[in-house]
Amino acid sequence: MDYRTLAAGTAAAAAVVALALYVDANEKGSGRGNEKGRTYVDTAGSSRDRTCEGERPGSGVDEEGTDDTPLNRTIARIDELAAGRHAAVFTGLAVDEERDAADVWRIPSAAFDAAVCGLAEKGVTLRLHDTDASRAELDALADRIGEDMNRWNGTFQLREVGVDEHGYVSVGVDDPEVARPLIEDAFGDEHIRVEHVEQATLD
Repeated sequence: MDYRTLAAGTAAAAAVVALALYVDANEKGSGRGNEKGRTYVDTAGSSRDRTCEGERPGSGVDEEGTDDTPLNRTIARIDELAAGRHAAVFTGLAVDEERDAADVWRIPSAAFDAAVCGLAEKGVTLRLHDTDASRAELDALADRIGEDMNRWNGTFQLREVGVDEHGYVSVGVDDPEVARPLIEDAFGDEHIRVEHVEQATLD
């Protein structure tokens, strides 16, 4: 299982902020877009809080070689739902193309679960997982952490700030042991994971 939020940067950058990256399950590490809250991953073996099978009829216009598939149409509907009246509970989304499935992380909500399961077309499986923070809250926290990337100069290097759809902000630094207490003192320890990452470079 390969859940990652990576940042792209320049050779001169001391720190790089990234709020989302999409990783294709079939091409590990290849970007697929920059919409917030979605990652393309292999989710085999992940915990499953609730599963629903799609019952909505498809459009009947699928063609080989196009992106118009039951899974992609379902994902598009979930994107709209998550950006609308259920934005307060939506956390993130991971697409499992190999299994025609998607994992959805959200603050537990019967109304959201009913709505999102109703969007799934036949042949699509949705796996719903609990979190305790919305995507909007995590984005705001990531923005706060990344606003002044040079504030830590002389103590550690802040290299990445990314929102993970599992419900936390990943903070990539050169020295986690030094950085962790400073970051937690400034921003608290809730929904933050401080991890070591290498300096980003241009290929």
